[in-house]
Amino acid sequence: MLERMTVASPYAVELSRLPVTTRVVPVLGSDTHVWEYGASGTDADARRDAETVIMVIHGYRGDHHGLEPIIAQLGAPGLRMVAPDLPGFGDSDPLRAGHTVDDYADWLRALCATVRAESPTARFVVLGHSFGSIIVSAALAGEGAAAGTAPLEADAAILINPISAPALTGPRGVMTRVAIGYYQLAAAVPEKLGYTLLSLPLMVRVISITMVKTHDRHLRRWVHDQHDRYFSAFANRTVVLDAFRASVSHDVSEYAARITVPTLMVAADKDDITPMSAQHEVQEAIPDARLVTIHDVGHLIHYERPIEAAAAIRSFLAELS
Repeated sequence: MLERMTVASPYAVELSRLPVTTRVVPVLGSDTHVWEYGASGTDADARRDAETVIMVIHGYRGDHHGLEPIIAQLGAPGLRMVAPDLPGFGDSDPLRAGHTVDDYADWLRALCATVRAESPTARFVVLGHSFGSIIVSAALAGEGAAAGTAPLEADAAILINPISAPALTGPRGVMTRVAIGYYQLAAAVPEKLGYTLLSLPLMVRVISITMVKTHDRHLRRWVHDQHDRYFSAFANRTVVLDAFRASVSHDVSEYAARITVPTLMVAADKDDITPMSAQHEVQEAIPDARLVTIHDVGHLIHYERPIEAAAAIRSFLAELS
């Protein structure tokens, strides 16, 4: 059987210019695999001297690869970018406690504490895309499994394609209901069959086609290839089902009023999950937020328009300085 050819990344040149290292960080009793870009590596001095640290949290069913196009555009002296695989996805182990939003918020706080201690004088920024935006927002708001949990300590936040309203109310709420039925079926059948259904290439491609907006043929092929390669990299059926329930049961609007750090929202006018009206409402609810809208793109800003997203992030960071 011939191995499927990988489609070349449109952002490979920029990414190749960044030094990249990987390591395993124990967090809450489980191993989290972390990729570090820029002023980091295995050199403790480089980590300590970093001027800005950005913790990058990917979305549902993805892994750290998904946000590499934006990371590739952001490389700069003194900038340390840390991209973990969410627990239970990619190479990271599942969490022992579970995979609710509270569980992920606890994990993020613990990981950030470790990373921040390595760069004690750096400005610390936390970035979340899609489901990652919910996790980041919950952590910043002080949500967690234990009562009285302290908010995540950060200097600023960046939310890309934030889930700012319940998924069922989005422009394609019907598609969300179809997805819920699909996951319910995967939960109802025996374990092995359920795992097969969840990782079925045909379903992955249907989801990918639904989300992609670009008319650039090579870019479309590359986006589909990324989903084919990484969208089914989950540890087991339980993890992916629990995380799905978390992703459709919560949204950023629940936590917005308690996010006290300066926040950049980067939203898309053709996002099928969250309408722009909801993005504006969340912007108003966050005490210190600015909203950048990228036009003619949907829920895949990180794949289709990373250059524009990175430009908005650079402007935001410069404004903070």
